[in-house]
Formats: sequence, C-alpha cells, structure tokens
Amino acid sequence: MLTSRRPRMFVARLDSRTESTPLARYLLRAYLSGLPSGERYRDTAELLLGELFANAVQHCDAPDDRRIEVRFALTGSLLRLEVHDADVTRPSPRTAAPCDEHGRGLFLVNELAERWGCASRPCGIGKFVWVLIAPSTTLA
Repeated sequence: MLTSRRPRMFVARLDSRTESTPLARYLLRAYLSGLPSGERYRDTAELLLGELFANAVQHCDAPDDRRIEVRFALTGSLLRLEVHDADVTRPSPRTAAPCDEHGRGLFLVNELAERWGCASRPCGIGKFVWVLIAPSTTLA
C-alpha cells in the first residue's frame, strides 16, 4: 500500500548571484507542489524567499566562490524558510525614504512572516536568516 508522505526538509546550494534568485523561487514552488496545501503558502513564501536571497547576494561580504544555501520545511502548520550565507553581519530593518529604490525587503519580511530571525550557522561560517510563514486563508 502506498502512503502519502509529506516532503521533508529541502536543501539546495545556489551560486551567490542575482540570477540565482528565480531558481530559488522555482525550487520553492516545486517543494510546495508536493504539499497537500502548498498553494496556501506560495505567494508569501516566494516573495519573502526572493527578498532574503537577494539580500544575501547583495550584502554578503564573502568570497565569490561561497554559495547561498536555501532550506524549506513544513513544521506543523508553518512553512520555515532559511537562507544561509557566509557573512556574519546580521540584517536589520531600516526605514526607506519614499524615493529609495531599495531597503524595504526586511520591512516586508517583518510584516508578512509570522516570525523571523537570524542566527549563527552551527559548525560553519556565516549566518542564516529564517522566516515562519502561515498558510493563507484565501486563494487568489
């Protein structure tokens, strides 16, 4: 007899370049497609993953050969996303002026995630930023 199993944690290491952001979102969509209610996380999860990945690429002061690791896992009813990079500088939200083209990513994370934070990588260099995302109650 076949049983339906929830996908476990997904982990991928991607090049630390802006062009890898769409690939990170694609991998997240593929992960969510394996969940019975994955579509309920999709929009918020893709937006926040894109922001966190782009921040890691833009602000990481690590050697070019370092990769960015993404992790996805469903923990209870919350989706956990992690973005690992080799930089130790922790992100901090800032207030963007109306004319600023950047600086709103962590504001979005703060507003849309159930919780988020940053921690040092265990047994490694750098840090990871994590977010917990609740399922949407409505579908578009």
